[in-house]
Amino acid sequence: MEKTKQSKRSVGTAYEEKAAEYLQSRGYFILCRNFRCRQGEIDLIARQGGYLVFIEVKYRKTGGSGRPEEAVTLGKQRAICRTADYYRLCQGLGEETPCRFDVVAILGEEIILYQNAFSYVPGRK
Repeated sequence: MEKTKQSKRSVGTAYEEKAAEYLQSRGYFILCRNFRCRQGEIDLIARQGGYLVFIEVKYRKTGGSGRPEEAVTLGKQRAICRTADYYRLCQGLGEETPCRFDVVAILGEEIILYQNAFSYVPGRK
């Protein structure tokens, strides 16, 4: 039986919460969860050290369809970067604000944090 959109969202929310707890235990201060705008969505936004960190959370029950971090494609990276630009604009933060893009990959019960998983990817002009 195919999962409904609502049940997939609740699974996603549960694993985003698990990722947030994991990050907080490593010194991240969560500023925002599920920031959405026309450009896209960012699962978690945090401060860590001197960085504003935009975090994508990916979960897979098993590795049968690939590792979770493999789902953060170039297109997804572009959308995250456009959304991060909009977030900074809304918060009055300039381009000089040190930013980083992290990925939290959850495979079963294993959590892997990829700090600086990708560099800023400009959108298509």
